[in-house]
Amino acid sequence: MKVAIVGVSGAVGQEFLRILDERDFPMDELALFGSSRSAGRAYSFRGKQHAVKELKHNDDFKGIDVAFVSAGAGTSIEFAPTITKHGTVMIDNSSAFRMDEDVPLVAPEVNAEDALNRPRNIIANPNCTTIQMVVALKAIEKLSHIKRVHVSTYQAASGAGATAMAELIKQYEQILKGEEPTVEKFAYQLAYNLIPQVDVFTDNGYTKEEMKMYNETRKIMHSDIEVSATCIRVPVIRAHSEATWVETERPVGIEEARKAFAEAEGIVLQDDPANKDYPMPLFTAGKDPVYVGRIRKDLTHPNGLTFWTVSDQIKKGAALNAVQIAEWLIKKEAVKSREEAHD
Repeated sequence: MKVAIVGVSGAVGQEFLRILDERDFPMDELALFGSSRSAGRAYSFRGKQHAVKELKHNDDFKGIDVAFVSAGAGTSIEFAPTITKHGTVMIDNSSAFRMDEDVPLVAPEVNAEDALNRPRNIIANPNCTTIQMVVALKAIEKLSHIKRVHVSTYQAASGAGATAMAELIKQYEQILKGEEPTVEKFAYQLAYNLIPQVDVFTDNGYTKEEMKMYNETRKIMHSDIEVSATCIRVPVIRAHSEATWVETERPVGIEEARKAFAEAEGIVLQDDPANKDYPMPLFTAGKDPVYVGRIRKDLTHPNGLTFWTVSDQIKKGAALNAVQIAEWLIKKEAVKSREEAHD
């Protein structure tokens, strides 16, 4: 098994290195790729130093089985033919291919089987806010079909990358010193503030981030589900939070929902409000699962349910989800090989 990481110097690229190591991902060889600025830089992985090669249109991906790509939509679009032309499976973390009909959009806990149908050898990783939400929605969908969702997100600086996290920390330091805070990554100062805009606005008044939640959820869940989202940037370093309201075809009881969440893949139930036990980004950063709490009936609709989720955007919302896709494919191939050998 030969693996490549494209965009290794970024926050998600660095997370790929950590996750592949901590999950003991089966591989014999690792190749790292980046821009001309990153070329030559070395990163340690499993006791060895690996130098970053500049991403070019050549045959560097020949023999590579899986490429984890997190270098932006423009780079993904330009280099996808180069990465996949020798049979490499490209698992792409950008928005470049998510809504293409011939590219599966996969959250393994929800629609892993879609990864098998990949005509272009590209699998798209969903948006971080979508991943977190659909993992939770899947548990309720098993009980009763979800007709519509209203969701408000509280997105950490990590969603805008490593420089955004650094800027938030710097802003607090500058303000405490009485200095004017540096504002470069966001439209406004994020420290001591909330910004009700993530990504650019579209013609209907929703941002691209909000429309991603609408469109991606329907594709992943193969559903007519309606989603209305408001995405907010909050002064948290890492881990996104979401307040979610769902309307199902039949009423779903609180205990029924709790049991479904507790038994669902990729979810940790943390719902004991009497003891002030509920998910928070402070304690969720660096963790794998989607944490669910504050489960209650919606007072405005008999078929309504509301709950709160928190998940690490860089981990489950990006790198971990991509690695889980690859792990699922490896297991599927292993089962197939065993069945063929048995036959």
